[in-house]
Amino acid sequence: MFFDPIYILVVAIPTAILTFWAQNKVTGTYRKYSQVQSNMGMTGAQVAQTILVKKGVRDVKVEPVAGELTDHYDPRARAVRLSEGIYRSGSLSAAAVAAHECGHVLQDVEGYKFMNLRAVLVPVVNLGSRIGPMLIMAGLILNILNLAWLGVLFFAMVLLFHVVTLPVEFDASRRALRLVNELGILQGEEQKGARAVLGAAALTYVATAFTAFLNLLYYIILINRRR
Repeated sequence: MFFDPIYILVVAIPTAILTFWAQNKVTGTYRKYSQVQSNMGMTGAQVAQTILVKKGVRDVKVEPVAGELTDHYDPRARAVRLSEGIYRSGSLSAAAVAAHECGHVLQDVEGYKFMNLRAVLVPVVNLGSRIGPMLIMAGLILNILNLAWLGVLFFAMVLLFHVVTLPVEFDASRRALRLVNELGILQGEEQKGARAVLGAAALTYVATAFTAFLNLLYYIILINRRR
């Protein structure tokens, strides 16, 4: 597959370009606004705690986690985990990321439909990402195209998961921007910085979904070439 010119043209090159661009955009924007301290001076941990208290969510912990940009909400542990650079920083980046993760908490509390759908898809995706390509390759080698198409169906679940992830992340960012405004955590021009950080972060999810689409497209091309 690696030496297939169609794979290189359809998947490898577009994915490399998009991923490189998205990662650089995220890293550059994050670091830029990590150097800009908010007027309130609230750390990421304080931002998260303030939002949760104001929204009446008292059973979710705010914890530090190792790494950079490893921030996430764990619904099973009922914990918002913020990377050290976010947890202890009073920057615009820290406020934006912390508020975004709290956006996920509120989605969970409210039963946001796309978040629930994504959770349902997780075990299917884990299976599809492993089994799908295996079935496709086996079907092509054995010349059993129905088996290959079954693999495509499994891998399509991976794409569906990433597509469903987009509204989840976009909605969490919208909530975050609304929260920092309503609660006075960020003011005036500071909100533009937060919007830039969250907008850049969204690119990584778009890039991931597009990569899954390109892989699925490549598998379909492979099977159609065998007809």
